[in-house]
Parts: sequence; C-alpha cells; structure tokens
Amino acid sequence: MDLVANLALGFSVAFDPYNLMFCFFGVLLGTLIGVLPGIGPVPTLAMLLPITFYLPPIPALIMLSGIYYGAQYGGSTSAILINLPGESAAVVTCLDGHQMARKGRAGAALAVAACGSFFAGTIATIVIAIASPPLSMVALQFGAAEYFSLMVLGLIGAVVLAQGSLVKAVAMIILGLFFGLVGTDLNSGQQRFTFGLPELSDGIGFVTLAMGLFGVAEIVTNLEKREGRTIGAIIGSLMPNRDEIKRSIPAVLRGTALGTILGVLPGGGALLASFAAYTFEKKVSKTPERFGKGAVEGVAAPEAANNAGAQTSFIPMLTLGIPSNPVMALMIGAMTIQGIAPGPRVMTQQPDLFWGIIASMWIGNAMLVIINLPLIGIWVRLLKVPYRLLFPMILVLCGIGVYSLNSSAFEVGLTVMFGLLGYLFIKLGCEPAPMLLGFILGPLMEENLRRALVLSRGDPLVFFQRPISATLLAVSLLLLLIVVLPTFRKTRQEAFKEV
Repeated sequence: MDLVANLALGFSVAFDPYNLMFCFFGVLLGTLIGVLPGIGPVPTLAMLLPITFYLPPIPALIMLSGIYYGAQYGGSTSAILINLPGESAAVVTCLDGHQMARKGRAGAALAVAACGSFFAGTIATIVIAIASPPLSMVALQFGAAEYFSLMVLGLIGAVVLAQGSLVKAVAMIILGLFFGLVGTDLNSGQQRFTFGLPELSDGIGFVTLAMGLFGVAEIVTNLEKREGRTIGAIIGSLMPNRDEIKRSIPAVLRGTALGTILGVLPGGGALLASFAAYTFEKKVSKTPERFGKGAVEGVAAPEAANNAGAQTSFIPMLTLGIPSNPVMALMIGAMTIQGIAPGPRVMTQQPDLFWGIIASMWIGNAMLVIINLPLIGIWVRLLKVPYRLLFPMILVLCGIGVYSLNSSAFEVGLTVMFGLLGYLFIKLGCEPAPMLLGFILGPLMEENLRRALVLSRGDPLVFFQRPISATLLAVSLLLLLIVVLPTFRKTRQEAFKEV
C-alpha cells in the first residue's frame, strides 16, 4: 500500500502543469539532441546546468532526466536513417537498423525501436519504484566508513567498465580526484592548489569543468569531421510485418532484462547495455548470419536495453547518492546546485521530489512515443542542418551560461581551458567520463575518510571491522583481481572493439 500511496504522490507532482511542461521540454530536447549526431546527452546536460540555478528543484531534475532517456529514443533515428548514431548507445543500432532502411524498412525499424524503448522504459521505471525504497532503507544504515568503501567500489567499477585502456581510465580518475582537491580545506581552512588565485578559493566549479570537458571539447571534435550526411533511406510504412513483430517481442524482453540489470552497475548505463543485448541476441539466434544484414532483433534488443539501462542508472544515484555514469554525475551536480544532498535521505525528506521524478518517467516515455513516430519527417529535415550553423550558436550559449553563474570572465576562460584539455584527452584516446566521476566523488571520499578516522580515533581497521564496509571493499578487491586476469582483458578489448 505504501508503494501505491507513494506513486499517487509522484503522479500528483508529475501532472502539475508546470512540471508537465518541463517534462515535455526535456524529452523533446532529448530527442532532438539524440537525433542530431555529435551532441549527446552529456554535453547537453553540462550546457544546461546554469539554467537549473533559476528553476525549482523538481522541474529542473524532471527536465534533465527527460533529456537523458529522451536521447536514447532520438539516437536510433539518425542511426537507422543515415548510419550515424546520434547518441553513443545507438552505435550498435546502426549495424542492422541502417540495413533495414536500405531495404525500404526504415519505418518499421523506427517503430520497433520506439515501441521497444517505451516497453523497456516502463518496466525499468517499475523496477526503480520497487527497488529504491528498500535500498534507501539499507543505505540509511551506512556510516562514514561504509560510504567511503561504497565510493571506492564505484570508482573501481567505473574503471572496469570504461572503454579503452585501463591505465588511462585509472589516470583520468586520479586526475579528477586531484581537481576535486582544489580550493579551501574545510577542516583546516587552508587553501590548496589555488596558486594564489582568489577565484579558485572555492574550488573549481562543477558547471565550469563539465561544460568545458564535455560541451566545448565535443563541439571542437565534431568540427573536425566532414559533413557527409545523406538521407537516402526510404522510410516506408511504420507498421512492422508479422515476422518482424514475432522476432522483435522476445528480443525486446531479453534486452529489457539485460538493460535493467546492467544500468545499475557503476560505469554501466545505456552503452554497455545496448552492446550486451546485441551480443546476446547474436549468440542465442539460430541464424546469426542474419545480423549485420537487417535483422530486426539487432534493432529491438539494443534499443530496449539502452532505454532500460538509462533509467535504472537512476537507482544508485537516487538511493545512495553515487553516480553510475557521467550523466548521473551531472544529475548529482544539479541536485547540489539546488542545495539537495544526494543520498538515501532524499526519499524520506523530499518524497515529492523523489517520487515525482519516478512518475515523470512514465509520462515522459509516453510523450516520447508520440513525439518520435509522427514527427519523423521533422527529424529528417533537422538532420540536413549543417554543423557549421549549429555549433557557433551552442558555443555562444555555453559562454553566456557560464558567465551568468557568477558574472566571472575567469570562469569562462577556465571553461575554454577545460575544453582544450578535453579535446586533448579525446586525441590521446583518454575517456573523460572517469575524470568527472573522480571529481564528484573525490571530495565526498575525503570527507567520509576523515570522518571515519576521527570516529575511530585514527584506527584504519574500522573499514574492515564494519561488515558492510568490509563487504564493499572485498567486492572492490575482487573487481581489481578480475581486471588483471588475461581472459577478462581480452574479452573486454574485443567487446568494445565490436561496439
């Protein structure tokens, strides 16, 4: 009965006209940035963080959430029509989606992707509603030692599941931890690593770092690419035939199950879920040779998985205050901007916010089906807009957004610096996402480490004497051992190479 009452509260919040408007704006913008290749949800959320200063917490977080799962829908459109994923999780959709389009089945592929995403999003939201309360109750038993160990597990999990070199992923996390140390030490009042600059006395701003590292760097990288977008696919009927429906249903069910589980893992989310679902479908298929040549299962499974993974990645963020991927790190940044301490107390202290976000996901998923299918013609026209017209406007908006925070030209310059640093990371093959997780979790880890040692009178064994903390550290150690196994390294490299 508590669940029903909580959901009733959530829907009463989500159906508020003001919140509905921002939910619609979020999913519409999410679809748009998903359709347009080269932007993606992480840069978009980073660019929109300044706006959240001027919004109440509930509509701000509903809008940002809508952008994230809305981008999963939109990413499939460009992947299917022009073989260019609008969002990273739609990479595997290109393999069979575009082949279907070349055979005149683009409409059916888009319909399967939209309906599969809607089903997966609905199931994932139910899982969030059911799983979050007990997890929050468990998290309320956490002390400083447990939170420190949990954050260690989160960072190690992000390393294990990050793309590219493990050494580079570790280096990026350490760099993020160092950036998190800049500013004034809360315990001693001494300034650290500010180099005599008074503007850094409060530390590096989260918006400044995120917007430069993801927004500006992504734009500069995309400006290097040649504009070769041509839409030669025949959209055709949106109605899949009987054989396509028959093949899609089990694929959607399996993709939803995989995405729901993998979305909760640190460093997981939509990209890992979509790849795993595609690989699994290929393994269980009696005719694996069809994949890559227009198999509808190759569209249905990854699209269901990426939407389920995107939404269940909210579970550790909402219940534990731990970001499982860069988007959730940005969401935590938005909550901090609003003066909300992420973690298990959000559900008990601000139930309208907690359940309002969950209920808005159902409404947002329904809006997305309505937005995606009838408006395909509009998305096709938007795909023809040249990059050279889009990106100058986006850069100007980035600059205005950063300056509006504190009226500081220094922060605008810092954003440009982080943009150049992010561009350098991309060129060196370093994934910047682990750095953002390190930046977010670093100060929290330091605070909980100090608090735990103060409470234990300096005894480091406190982390191993408390059962929950010891278990989390044991899992972290197990993950580290798995990383060094040659079999795992080979499998991991093959996995991300295939994506």
